[in-house]
Amino acid sequence: MVNETDNRRVKISITLLRIFIGWHFLYEGVIKMYNPEWTSFGYLASAQGPLKPVFSALTDASVMGWVDVLNIVALMIVGITLLLGVFERLGAIVGIGLLALYYLAHPSFPWLPQLNVEGSYWFVNKNLIELVACVLIYNYPTSKFFGLAYFKKGQHLKTEKS
Repeated sequence: MVNETDNRRVKISITLLRIFIGWHFLYEGVIKMYNPEWTSFGYLASAQGPLKPVFSALTDASVMGWVDVLNIVALMIVGITLLLGVFERLGAIVGIGLLALYYLAHPSFPWLPQLNVEGSYWFVNKNLIELVACVLIYNYPTSKFFGLAYFKKGQHLKTEKS
């Protein structure tokens, strides 16, 4: 049986995970937005695995600009929603989608050479780990515990009266 202290510790832990992942996504989006030299072309062009043709098609000059803008916007949406604790589940879903795409572009399969990635992994890499963390955040939202959603519809007043 979980007591109130244990429940609070779990909420604090998931909240910290949410905030740190939010910071990571927001940082990545902002750093890309302010770097005029950044493009996802290299990452997509060096894609591997069964979806290589899909990712290679995204490097076409007619869509590359849109791909870059959508990547930055999606990163910032995830970052802002998770960091501030508002529309947290939406942010988690967008994060899961992005991380799945990043993983599928460069899957950590042992039979593939690891190109354009940090380290050498065997099936599980940091993108997959962060994806599972976003699944946890989706299933156990904490924004009503700590985040802007706490102030929505007088939630903080209900807590103070209890």
